[in-house]
Amino acid sequence: MRGERPELVRGSGNVFRDLGRENADIEQLKALLAAEIIKTLDRDELTVRAAHAQTGFAAADFSRIRNADLGRFTTDRLMSILNRLGSRVEVKIRVRLLEESDVPRVRRHSGGRAKWESYEE
Repeated sequence: MRGERPELVRGSGNVFRDLGRENADIEQLKALLAAEIIKTLDRDELTVRAAHAQTGFAAADFSRIRNADLGRFTTDRLMSILNRLGSRVEVKIRVRLLEESDVPRVRRHSGGRAKWESYEE
């Protein structure tokens, strides 16, 4: 292993797609919205209870967001939370056809060597 150069693979810009997640674009959007919520809480020095008092959303929701437990949230709910925290969300949509290079790849280990191959369930 010593002296070997690791193979570099350029990511797609969406870690969820790189990991082969089915709803990668939605998960990426939710993560970006959650990050903005956390930035706002930190900037305004809001505790989860203070955020609840300001927005009406449960303190537990803010705890889940801080812990990146986003499974219970929809994108519109996260946008609503941002709105009530005093921010406006602007979404720009670009749609394009999938190309061969867009097929998610995952790292597989076999016989001590790792290789990248197309993701298939």
